[in-house]
Amino acid sequence: MTFADLGLATELLRAVSEQGYSQPTPIQAKAIPAVLKGADILAAAQTGTGKTAGFTLPLLQRLNSKTPVNGRRPVRALVLTPTRELAAQIAESVTNYGKYLPLRSAVIFGGVSIRPQFSALRSGVDILVATPGRLLDHVGQRTLDLSKVEILVLDEADRMLDMGFIHDIRKILALLPKQRQNLLFSATFSSDIKRLANGFLTSPELIEVAQRNTAAETVAQVVHRVDKKRKRELLSYLIGSQNWRQVLVFTRTKHGANHLSGQLTKDGISAAAIHGNKSQGARTKALADFKKGAVRVLVATDIAARGLDIDQLPYVVNYELPNISEDYVHRIGRTGRAGRAGQAVSLVCVDELKLLKDIERLLTAKIPEQMIAGYEPNPHIVAEPIKNGRPNQAGAKGKNQHNRNRTSLSKGSKFAGAKVRTGRNGNAATAKTRRIAMSG
Repeated sequence: MTFADLGLATELLRAVSEQGYSQPTPIQAKAIPAVLKGADILAAAQTGTGKTAGFTLPLLQRLNSKTPVNGRRPVRALVLTPTRELAAQIAESVTNYGKYLPLRSAVIFGGVSIRPQFSALRSGVDILVATPGRLLDHVGQRTLDLSKVEILVLDEADRMLDMGFIHDIRKILALLPKQRQNLLFSATFSSDIKRLANGFLTSPELIEVAQRNTAAETVAQVVHRVDKKRKRELLSYLIGSQNWRQVLVFTRTKHGANHLSGQLTKDGISAAAIHGNKSQGARTKALADFKKGAVRVLVATDIAARGLDIDQLPYVVNYELPNISEDYVHRIGRTGRAGRAGQAVSLVCVDELKLLKDIERLLTAKIPEQMIAGYEPNPHIVAEPIKNGRPNQAGAKGKNQHNRNRTSLSKGSKFAGAKVRTGRNGNAATAKTRRIAMSG
């Protein structure tokens, strides 16, 4: 099957070809014809399956079939997303795919000045991509009219619910005309998603191209057991010894992302952190530097990384396993996209063994383990007490106390504690071994 077989216009086929695509993915093959005929959609597809094009292409075609010739352009298609990064990426897709159509689009999200957005809305847009909070800001200031919306898209709907946007979504739904086409895309069909869908979808077509909570087959998963205090050392070793060029690393907290980024930089590995406390400008720059190779490692929290679309990303590392098992699937879905191969590496300490078991139970499969010589976990370290469903971050007394004073070097590893220096081309040039007392 080709995109031409789906009934897309010549202008769209030209734009798709210029983006380097010739055959639709399964979600695109099912969603595009359904959207073109005007049906409501309830679609579940794992990350990286091409769902953005699955709704962007038919949306552009439907709007173009009745483009207003004169007068002010009202917003006719509204795409809601949970994060700024995802909003920016969807807006970029709208621009790329709609480059040969006389349609206007804009993107609005928080964390940046609202004034340029006023100007864009005043000039009139056909397609608006927005995060819920900033959208309601514009509604409150009467700079946005949603009374003419013909198509509504809720993308990453499960994450919007996880982030507490349900009340904002309901407010926005109340502002839209009752007669419209609705498209809901979600990574999973949870009970909450089904309740949301029942509230505003009309006889939707159900589209599901992957089993719930499964990882892409193109992602090779592996677990490296290691002591908590040696995780950073092992990560630096893997990056340097295997010459990983582009690595997305997940931590649980914003502080952890900043700390790890700084430690990697001290190891001579270029790194940047991206999380909710970073300004939008800093987040945009970090992502841009990572995509073009100026930054080798991007350290991110789950919320900041949700929706990141990085072409051919080869490596994802779970520096810390997520407390919510489903987030593991979302994390590793950053790699192995659109049929490409990817590798997901998890560094697991004794405190995280329960989290690992929960993830494997969700996946209904055991993740292969591989021990790295020189980084074998100390069998005398026991798990820290569990508090509120997660390891006690304050640490345990007694049996673990002696481990806090251990040096983290393993004499048997050539790269252990090595400071990897990179030259102008980013290749590992020299390695100077020094003793390091890790800070956890």
